[in-house]
Amino acid sequence: DRPADVAFSLATTRGHLPHRAVLLATGRADLLAGLRALADGTPGADVPRGTATEGRTAFLFAGQGSQYPGMGRELHRTFPVYAAAFDEVCAAADAHLDRPLRDVVFADTGSLLDRTEYTQPALLACEVALYRLLDSWGVRPDAVLGHSVGTLAAVHAAGVLSIEDVAALAVARGRLMQRLPAGGAMVALRAGEREASALLAGHEDRLSLAAVNGPEATVLSGDRDALAEVVAEFEATGRATWLRVGHAFHSPLMEPALAELRAVVAGLTFRPPRLTVISDLTGRPVAPDELADPDHWVRHARSTVRFRDGVHHLADLGCTRFLELGPAGDLTALAAGCLADRTPHPITVPAQRRRRPEPAALLTAVSRLHVDGGHVDWAAVLGGRGARRVELPTYAFRRRRYWLDATVAPASATSSGHRMLTGRHEVPEPAGLLFTGRLSLAEHPWLADHQVAGQVLLPGTALLDLVSHAASEAGVHVVTELVLQAPLVVPADSPIELRLFVSGGGGDREVTVHSRGAGGEWVRHAHGTLTRQVPATADAGNHADLATWPPPGAEPVPVAGLYTDLAARGLSYGPVFRGVRAVWRRGSEVFAEVELPGGPPDGDGRLPHPALLDAALHPLALAGQPDPHGPLLPYVWAQVCPHGGTAAGAVRVRLAPAG
Repeated sequence: DRPADVAFSLATTRGHLPHRAVLLATGRADLLAGLRALADGTPGADVPRGTATEGRTAFLFAGQGSQYPGMGRELHRTFPVYAAAFDEVCAAADAHLDRPLRDVVFADTGSLLDRTEYTQPALLACEVALYRLLDSWGVRPDAVLGHSVGTLAAVHAAGVLSIEDVAALAVARGRLMQRLPAGGAMVALRAGEREASALLAGHEDRLSLAAVNGPEATVLSGDRDALAEVVAEFEATGRATWLRVGHAFHSPLMEPALAELRAVVAGLTFRPPRLTVISDLTGRPVAPDELADPDHWVRHARSTVRFRDGVHHLADLGCTRFLELGPAGDLTALAAGCLADRTPHPITVPAQRRRRPEPAALLTAVSRLHVDGGHVDWAAVLGGRGARRVELPTYAFRRRRYWLDATVAPASATSSGHRMLTGRHEVPEPAGLLFTGRLSLAEHPWLADHQVAGQVLLPGTALLDLVSHAASEAGVHVVTELVLQAPLVVPADSPIELRLFVSGGGGDREVTVHSRGAGGEWVRHAHGTLTRQVPATADAGNHADLATWPPPGAEPVPVAGLYTDLAARGLSYGPVFRGVRAVWRRGSEVFAEVELPGGPPDGDGRLPHPALLDAALHPLALAGQPDPHGPLLPYVWAQVCPHGGTAAGAVRVRLAPAG
């Protein structure tokens, strides 16, 4: 078989297990060498390997200085999605330029590309095209951070500015900066913020701290003569590097361009971001109204780039994978320096590297994300090249019984259509509906990911799911109250029988849930009341508008150690239940992003999957809720009224005290 067929079949027909590796080869010899390296445990750049971990993904968009002649040319030739996006940005920029941007970027020399008026829209075109290509492969960020002009690509990726508006801003920004008087310069120092700032004393009218890129990585900007004076000692000790720029960005020399820049921004249309945007002006998430304020963009061009603070904040939000989108990979080392003291250490990956074939560099980056646990749609990556599925060798045989132990339902039973309740019976005395079913780890292996004090328990959200389904079958809408009386322990090697009874009658209905293990007695686990009457909508003050995200005024709460802390309290969650991606707090309210790992399942109830609903409660552990007598578990549900979204794979959550 052709290597492309084998790759396609391995990536799309086999499960992606925790221990992963990707072989990147140009032919049979490379492939065999990679296999030998993998088998021998020999590290190599062409054999990314690792263990998939949880975490979020951040995209970092590079700024000026990373450009070089011909950047993106190979990607443009190889990937139609990249070419289409690149050409779209160029077409939008060409409406404001005196020559085609694509000709400037793909020229063999960089004399024009290094002119700021072309550099900034050129970087935008390259980074937007990379973003679109990665998006088509299912590689998507949870948050974005741009470095200086890279912020333009970041806010476009977040849906804030259209292609036309962001291209107009990039061209105007570059042109205004190009017109600044000569005599400006920038110097990178191997020094911390405090040491670099001390050099500015007495020169504040001519010099500024332009960027804080890491613990020992700063940039000064301003008048060239003044810079030469203050950094002379650093030059003598090899701790200063003059940057290849023609102007002093982020310094007092920017002042003549700011009024016109403000006017340009005032004419643009801003939309709320679709994902978290970290500002390199503040190092924190930026609110939608800030992005729409022209003064924000004026300060952004004039003030210090706080890249280090932005990277730290991304890590606090649970980002463990940092992918740099730019032509060269300059930010990757800076980000790694910012994260050096983080445990476990996040990965920092450049989408491109200088002097390396562009398609190979991009595929290496995507492979590194995959082996670390990031999502990649390999069918999209490998599709369109004539690859087909072929038969692969099977795994070594390991005997395991998969046959189900059959149970015979009464002849009067009809299908319930639920993952656990498989039979429905109408009974005369007492009148009502009896639902029968079974659960086991063999049939529902995801239950093993919910353990309390070392035992696998059916989560309370699953009991609620059972009752909500039965309520729907009985023609009622709302679970008025459901009290959980006894935990339902799921044994490792035998099934559990379920019985759920809904009383008859025209008004409220009573419901009970029982279970019985092999040879055991029936145990009642829950009882409650169902009603047809949907509760009146609460006042608007109790309903947050989750369309604006993150919610205004909410402060982020680190989530990196959430599941480790819960395990220490006796709540051990496996991968299916580890759904919390980000948490914010605003007073007594808690907001969260919660995701069902692996995407939305096939829904068969009225509520979201029990694992997703259970994870929606986990942020309470970060909200300072006391647990003096052990882990908190829900035991009463009240006024549960489903509103659709049963197949949701991700939700936004608001948790607030009700009394």
